[in-house]
Amino acid sequence: MLEKINQTADYLKKATTYRPLVGIILGSGLGELVNHIKEQQVINYEEIPNFPVSTVEGHSGKLIFGLLGGKQVVAMQGRFHFYEGYDMKQCTFPVRVMKALGINTLFASNAAGGMNPDFVVGDVMIINDHINMFPEHPLRGKNYKELGTRFPDMHDAYCKELIATAKEIAKEKAIDLKEGVYLGTQGPTFETPAEYRMFYRMGADAVGMSTVPEVIVARHGGMRVFALSVITDMWYDGKPVEVSHEEVLEAANSAQPKMTAIMTALIEKM
Repeated sequence: MLEKINQTADYLKKATTYRPLVGIILGSGLGELVNHIKEQQVINYEEIPNFPVSTVEGHSGKLIFGLLGGKQVVAMQGRFHFYEGYDMKQCTFPVRVMKALGINTLFASNAAGGMNPDFVVGDVMIINDHINMFPEHPLRGKNYKELGTRFPDMHDAYCKELIATAKEIAKEKAIDLKEGVYLGTQGPTFETPAEYRMFYRMGADAVGMSTVPEVIVARHGGMRVFALSVITDMWYDGKPVEVSHEEVLEAANSAQPKMTAIMTALIEKM
């Protein structure tokens, strides 16, 4: 694995003149942020050695280097999911490569189903903690000390300093920014009413099919993490929920300006 990480990182270092410290992972329907990245150098996933290829609608499959908020960044327009058939090491491989490129802060976003009754579709939620319900752990197997410690502490997985700054930005921009716990599950089915009830009673405010593995690997590598969920559908206790991927993408698209404003300003203030 170390050889593959270094091989991919070396390829990217030769393919671009950028040396970013900030990495961004954009989820379903949340690719608009890349339109704000200036002086772009774009590399398709198919061109990158050892990279998987995204198979999900709404995930473009491009690695974009450029300037955002006055900082050098690299953004993944399209991520890899466990439900696509990739194993956890494949899903999180780009995060390992980001670390090898020198990234020290990871920004992530996702589309999520809301369970907190104070939420509505279109809300943006800061993730302040997560619950891992994936059946496979990204750190299972041999640990390479070059990548991180065998038993990483996840007590402070989401950077409190970045969260506090994001709240200040939201207040300045009059954005109603929510905050809560994200639960990650493997998918690809949306949750049953009973599963929604269980997850909410466990302490989750939103549920989705990504992010948690990438955050674990980022923290294993010593990165700071900031993550946002766009609430694209809602579960209400006792009421049946029907949702489609198309509806999720539509709701994500409508909420993109808020997410883009928060992330851009936050990177600018770093």
